[in-house]
Amino acid sequence: QLQLVESGGGLVQAGGSLRLSCTASGSIFSINIMDWYRQAPGKQRELVARIISGGSTNYADSVKGRFTITRDNTENTVYLQMNSLKPEDTAVYYCHFELRLSDWRPWYDYWGQGTQVTVSS
Repeated sequence: QLQLVESGGGLVQAGGSLRLSCTASGSIFSINIMDWYRQAPGKQRELVARIISGGSTNYADSVKGRFTITRDNTENTVYLQMNSLKPEDTAVYYCHFELRLSDWRPWYDYWGQGTQVTVSS
């Protein structure tokens, strides 16, 4: 059973840094999109950062210049380096992959279990 396993969340003071990681376990043929979403209490889930197979990235305006998304295709892992954290970054962060298990299967969406990031002021 394929799973996305996240790690790296926690409590940090404003101005601090955290690094999230998300690894897909299991046999995978190809991963197209890797991205991070977040959901704060009472708010909708929002896209934070995305990286596609060719390496292109895009970010939410609120995190540009502070967050960096990278991927390691050999390890089926995506990272989110978060610097200069603000209290408004507090949320549960979810990774998402669009992937195929073989070249004759369709693309599927997989989600991580979520990791809490709390930034204190």
